[in-house]
Amino acid sequence: MTDDCSKTTSNIPSLTMEVDAAFLRSLRGVLKLVEMGTMFVAFVCFAVASRPKYIAATCMEFVITFSLLLLYTLKLNKKLTLFFWPLIDLFNSLFAAVFILILSLIAVSTYTVTGTLGGGIVGFIATGLWCVDGYMLFKRVTFNQPRTAATGTVK
Repeated sequence: MTDDCSKTTSNIPSLTMEVDAAFLRSLRGVLKLVEMGTMFVAFVCFAVASRPKYIAATCMEFVITFSLLLLYTLKLNKKLTLFFWPLIDLFNSLFAAVFILILSLIAVSTYTVTGTLGGGIVGFIATGLWCVDGYMLFKRVTFNQPRTAATGTVK
């Protein structure tokens, strides 16, 4: 007599995801975490000041950065190969830097509540972080070069 239960469970694919804990400890992973942290602090500052437009912008950038962090941490970028994820991340970093820079300039120049000023200052910090992230990604993205030439190990 065979056990039918063991046969059916062995055919079920595993639903576990592989987690790249090394990415979270890498410079890019820490940079993404700090970007998320600064956007959360800016969100709280703008929420205290009751500035809905600024709240929406900081929430949007927080969610986009969190989704990219999940993409790299769960190694989904290796499963979803339709896109070139480092280039998408580069475009996001540059767009976010310009967007939050403009938002922070407006927030600092027109503040009436201290929370708006605090959110603007934290936005400037986030802009710097996104610029560093974009620079690091730009150095890693290869444009028609062999992988060894991009890393500097060509003989």
